[in-house]
Amino acid sequence: MAPRKVIITCAVTGSVHTPSMSPHLPVTPDQIAADAIAAAEAGASILHLHACDPGDGRPTADPDVFMQFLPRIKQATDAVINITTGGSSLMTLDQRLAAPLRAEPEMCSLNMGSMNFALFPMLDRPRQWQHEWEPKLLEATRDTIFKNTFADMETVLERLGKGCGTRFEFECYDVGHLYSLAHFRDRGLVSGPLFIQFVFGILGGIGADPDNLVHMKRIADKLFGDSYQFSVLAAGRHQMPMISIAAAMGGNVRVGLEDSLYDGRQLARSNADQVRRIRSVLDGLSLEVATPAEAREMLALKGGDRVAF
Repeated sequence: MAPRKVIITCAVTGSVHTPSMSPHLPVTPDQIAADAIAAAEAGASILHLHACDPGDGRPTADPDVFMQFLPRIKQATDAVINITTGGSSLMTLDQRLAAPLRAEPEMCSLNMGSMNFALFPMLDRPRQWQHEWEPKLLEATRDTIFKNTFADMETVLERLGKGCGTRFEFECYDVGHLYSLAHFRDRGLVSGPLFIQFVFGILGGIGADPDNLVHMKRIADKLFGDSYQFSVLAAGRHQMPMISIAAAMGGNVRVGLEDSLYDGRQLARSNADQVRRIRSVLDGLSLEVATPAEAREMLALKGGDRVAF
């Protein structure tokens, strides 16, 4: 029997970590492009991408900023480009959709519900802040909700899914999100093969516990049978242990500085560091890394030649 193929997604940067937390977090278009290309060369077949303001590194939904790095990544690698529709909890839905609607990518992330998405505990660690906005953004998550109502999700599925041929990384932060996804499946708004990202360790979502991973997979099996692929991301120090368990359980994996700033006990110097580390785990499990072409076939994607950049 041929070894099973495992998709590595790399989430290059995002709205969770801020520039003061690591000197290696890519924030400018040049840095995001370089880090994404290196991650693809290391073995990531899907690149999950956010944008940052080139001046101060704060999260931005500006499609003009995305277009400063998306074409460069596409020209340099065959990796699947996956653009966030999450952005940050402080952005409106229209803001979050602006870049994906311009780019019409093969994939986008889609958070499967409104939730508390609490980052304020990161304020407990003393540090010198480079920018005034950083602690303010973290503190704001104490009293804001990441909003993705059923109407919001219907809009994303209609405008991006139906309108652009984009398929989704369905981010499920708790068991109820799986049932919401099943609701859309039952209405015919989504169809398999579904790519479901189990998300662990965000305060407000399900905890990063192996028992919770087993439970999430059990419910997903019950709801979706063999019409889905699952992947796992886990926040911070839980990243490598949880995704290693996921790979052993038949799943795919997500790494990247959006999810964790570390490579072992040290700050990761690049996203590629984390890709190489999980590749060594997969090799020890006698698993093979899926190429971008294999990932496209596994997930029924439209192909990189049908994007708008």
